[in-house]
Amino acid sequence: MLLALTALFWGGNFVMGRGVAGHVPPISLAFLRWSIATLIILPFAWPHLRRELAVVRQHWPILFFLAATGGGSFNTLTYIGLNHTTALNALVLNSAAPVLIALACYLLFRDRVSGLQGVGIVISLVGVLTVISKGALDVLLSLKPNAGDLWVLGAMLIWAVYTAFLRQRPRVHWLVFAFVLYFLSAAVNLPFFVGELIAGAELHLTWTTVLAVGYVSVFPSVLAYLFYNRGVELIGGTRAGVFMHLIPLFGAIFAIGFLGETLAPYHGVGFALIVVGVTLAARSPSATRTS
Repeated sequence: MLLALTALFWGGNFVMGRGVAGHVPPISLAFLRWSIATLIILPFAWPHLRRELAVVRQHWPILFFLAATGGGSFNTLTYIGLNHTTALNALVLNSAAPVLIALACYLLFRDRVSGLQGVGIVISLVGVLTVISKGALDVLLSLKPNAGDLWVLGAMLIWAVYTAFLRQRPRVHWLVFAFVLYFLSAAVNLPFFVGELIAGAELHLTWTTVLAVGYVSVFPSVLAYLFYNRGVELIGGTRAGVFMHLIPLFGAIFAIGFLGETLAPYHGVGFALIVVGVTLAARSPSATRTS
């Protein structure tokens, strides 16, 4: 149940980011998300933070890097992309995360990639290209995909790098790690948030703004993180990873129901290819799994 709710909240994050496009500037949404999440988790993390502050200071370079990639860049680029593409496109591209992570682990740390895992990566990347090109070969050959798809794909690549480097995170309490990650993610986004407002972006205090910021701050940030970690503790990382395939399923239901988006054939083909590739990679004995 906890892992299913995690996928539900993360799927809703994509739909919310698309739904408020034009109402809440993307960088503002990311900055407010991490700022509020920081305030929410601070009372719970504070006792542990006081004990482990020296460790945090000692390892601040890797903590800053993880925050700049996993929070400061990934969600911001995703929200920017959702201003130019559909939630369905973003959700299907997100399902390629496992193979992108495996590829990043190989390129950055030379983790072994078996033949079966390599086949899975290729098949999943074909699925990604299918979504970006909308299933049209002429679009792919002309290299003119939707700009929003490229933003989202760039975000997924950064997430893969973040996940690969998670092995270097210091041994601190998970609440301390969450607090530092949230706080630094907000700090990284702060200058871009100010620049966005100076450039003319407007953030109006409306019920749409309040509900959107409230949702992304509480559900996909704080609760999903708590539920995911507890779910992994209960059933293990490998079994927990299967539940991540529910993200595009829940997200697609929300996108069709609340945003009126249309499920096109190329979405189905792309998603099927990605799932086949991920399944092959996961079945490989040497596949690297990061939770």
